[in-house]
Amino acid sequence: MEALKLINLGLRFILEILVLLIIGYWGFLVSQGTLLKFLVGIGLPLLIAVIWGMFGAPKARYLLSGFPFLLLEIVFFGLPFIVLLILEKRTLAFIYGLVAVVNLVLIKIWEK
Repeated sequence: MEALKLINLGLRFILEILVLLIIGYWGFLVSQGTLLKFLVGIGLPLLIAVIWGMFGAPKARYLLSGFPFLLLEIVFFGLPFIVLLILEKRTLAFIYGLVAVVNLVLIKIWEK
């Protein structure tokens, strides 16, 4: 069981990286002009990483708990799902969404 928990935590880290990559990819696609592409494609993932690092990461300085933390997780891990749907990547969106939901549920179950 401990091995499964560790695998799930590793998957969680991969999902965190995917959040930033998917948002960055979207930023480069939707923006007009080179400067704006870089600002949105790099700036938005950076902003999201800072917010997650301050409030959601395991060693966050101001780690949220309870409902505020759950809300942050839903927004953080839900954004790529929405972005992939906007980009008409439905299959990827549903695969990502399914993996993210199962990961979150298992983490919540195993925390107790």
